[in-house]
Amino acid sequence: MFGKEYDVIVVGAGHAGSEAAAAAANMGSSTLLITMNLQNIAQMSCNPAMGGIAKGQIVREIDALGGYSGIVSDKTAIQFKMLNKSKGPAMWSPRVQSDRMRFAETWRLMLEGTPNLDFYQEMVSGILVENDQVVGVKTSLGLEVRAKTVVLTNGTFLNGLIHIGEKQFGGGRAGERAATGITKDLVELGFDAGRMKTGTPPRVDGRSLDFSKMIIQPGDEEPQKFSYSDETIPLKEQRACHMTYTSSMVHELLREGFDRSPMFNGAIKSIGPRYCPSIEDKINRFADKDRHQLFVEPEGWDTVEYYINGFSTSLPEDVQYKALKECAGFENVKFFRPGYAIEYDYFPPTQLKHTLETKLVSGLFFAGQINGTTGYEEAASQGLMAGINAHLKVQEIDPFILKRDEAYIGVLIDDLITKGTEEPYRMFTSRAEYRTLLRQDNADFRLTPKSFEMGLASEARMKKMEKKREDSDAFIKFFKDTSVQPIEINPILENKGSALVKQSDKMFKLFSRPNITMEDMRKVESVNQYIDDNELDTEVLQQTEIQVKYSGYIKKEKLNADKLHRLEGIRIPDNFDYTKLKSLSFEAMEKLSAIRPVTISQASRISGVSPNDISVLLVYMGR
Repeated sequence: MFGKEYDVIVVGAGHAGSEAAAAAANMGSSTLLITMNLQNIAQMSCNPAMGGIAKGQIVREIDALGGYSGIVSDKTAIQFKMLNKSKGPAMWSPRVQSDRMRFAETWRLMLEGTPNLDFYQEMVSGILVENDQVVGVKTSLGLEVRAKTVVLTNGTFLNGLIHIGEKQFGGGRAGERAATGITKDLVELGFDAGRMKTGTPPRVDGRSLDFSKMIIQPGDEEPQKFSYSDETIPLKEQRACHMTYTSSMVHELLREGFDRSPMFNGAIKSIGPRYCPSIEDKINRFADKDRHQLFVEPEGWDTVEYYINGFSTSLPEDVQYKALKECAGFENVKFFRPGYAIEYDYFPPTQLKHTLETKLVSGLFFAGQINGTTGYEEAASQGLMAGINAHLKVQEIDPFILKRDEAYIGVLIDDLITKGTEEPYRMFTSRAEYRTLLRQDNADFRLTPKSFEMGLASEARMKKMEKKREDSDAFIKFFKDTSVQPIEINPILENKGSALVKQSDKMFKLFSRPNITMEDMRKVESVNQYIDDNELDTEVLQQTEIQVKYSGYIKKEKLNADKLHRLEGIRIPDNFDYTKLKSLSFEAMEKLSAIRPVTISQASRISGVSPNDISVLLVYMGR
């Protein structure tokens, strides 16, 4: 079976591994996906949801590039919400509650339907390297499988250690064993390794909860979807989530278990995610708050299992149970399983190139939590990019790299390899300096042409994107060219408390006013007629409205991005010796020598490299 040499081997079949395998295989590479348990492909290890603040933009970018996460999320969604609608469109972020079991099943069936993709269930225990080039992997049964490239997406499995109170046991996830051997091989090859921590809440029996004591959290009245393709449709019906609160009594009961908590007794030595703290961390750090929100999320259409978002914990199971019983609606709660924390190995991502290929070993790629990130979406996007670049390397084609003004994925990867991370990295809109350009509504405009050009996005996707662009451009032109009379527009303006007009004016100018929406403009007969005649859908209407109302901001941000590109164009030689530039600060010399930025722009983003250091580099490079 393994007599042939694969183009790409992907190790691990979580969100990163699944996207990596799909991308490489769909682009034509012979691909092998090896995982410890084929029943757990694309398992939602933590919360049953996809998207959220900035994460939703990433899922839409994955979809625009031809990845599977958006399609699977739509097909298995039980609720849809567009978050941050009260803010500007750069902040809007789609999110779905997912059916956990159907999500994993749909991913597996899509992968099984992908040509060029083989599967094998076993633990990979080592990496085969010859002359600083990866040549395959070895398994726990002693098999050696050869490949031109290898993508490691090990998640939380590398020497995983699970903590529940004072109890510790090896494992990569509840009920699954840890993976061993790979870290040892990589360290011997010269890689730096570290440890990180993450956690998950208890899962409970919905039949034991009293939802009448909680606040209902329904989905959007008019749900949208993630995928730009026609493969999926918006939800027709949805399941509700609920919200309740902890209390001073809950906090008191939790504090009683602190002496048995691995977070406080020294058993856990690694750093957990800053923006997703455990409940014990929250009540310790925010001692002035007497309550915290808990979101009660269904795990699927038909199951009674619920996920308690906001109650991530590694406290002893009896403490978890006693404390949760004091929350409104949880008085008779029954646990399916307690929450736990998990520590695992990761490799500081400054050891990678922008392609996610390692600097030390040619053909070896890392994606997902092995790089210090947290979240399904961050992992999936890295997997997609690693899979694409592994294929391109085999074909000896130029790599595919996204810039910071082109995608959140570009921001994520650039942050990781330029700045590194010492705590689990999570994407936020605030991390993207060009977020007005990187909206969830235009990911197809930004990325589908690039993906189509390299052979991943289909022709059907390209044509759909072009039609959407043509329709929105034509509609914008209509607003610029068409005037409206005071008699028709003034009642609308008056209703919105906006200044009235005394003579006919171009609709684009009136539509640009901050409080005038597309719904208002549709009250003008010619606008509604245009929409009906051209059969414009919701996406075109949304795109047109954003382009009209934010054209000034978008233009300004594009100018700023152009300035960045000028610095991107100044490349630094591969083996440049920074020690010969005596004007550089010692810290800059140290950081630049370690990270080895490719361009002056990347160098400018390294923590500890000052504007003065960049000036020194520019002078030396002849600028």
